[in-house]
Amino acid sequence: MTHPSHVVPQIHISLTQDTIDHHSLESFIAHPDCGAHAWFFGVTRRTTDDRITEHLFYEAHATMAQAQLTQIATSAVQRFKLFAVVIVHRLGKVDIGEASIAVGCSSAHRIESFEALAWIMDEVKRDVPIWKRETYLGGQEEWVHPMGQS
Repeated sequence: MTHPSHVVPQIHISLTQDTIDHHSLESFIAHPDCGAHAWFFGVTRRTTDDRITEHLFYEAHATMAQAQLTQIATSAVQRFKLFAVVIVHRLGKVDIGEASIAVGCSSAHRIESFEALAWIMDEVKRDVPIWKRETYLGGQEEWVHPMGQS
């Protein structure tokens, strides 16, 4: 399966300190030839391994992270024949219930987008220089390797 010749895939990558606004990202994946828009939001959960989480804190090597996220998105476009990919990752403090990452993609059919989301997340957790510190109830803190959690 290939893109129609008039389609130029779009990629939007962002690292932000701000709350991720899903609605503001919709336009980045819209295309009249797409039959599927798919999204994944990684959200801070309250309980991890029977411990209560107060919040997460993310740090990044911003230049390297942007470059790696762009490479992952570019590979996903080619591998899954996507029309567009959006990856937005929060930095700084992320409270319970807030998204730390949003990944969106669009394709002609749903299966490509569904498969792309899982693949993109695995690649982000494996390769991108973004680090997570979890703060638990009572103040205990722990740096968490991204491949150690799902």
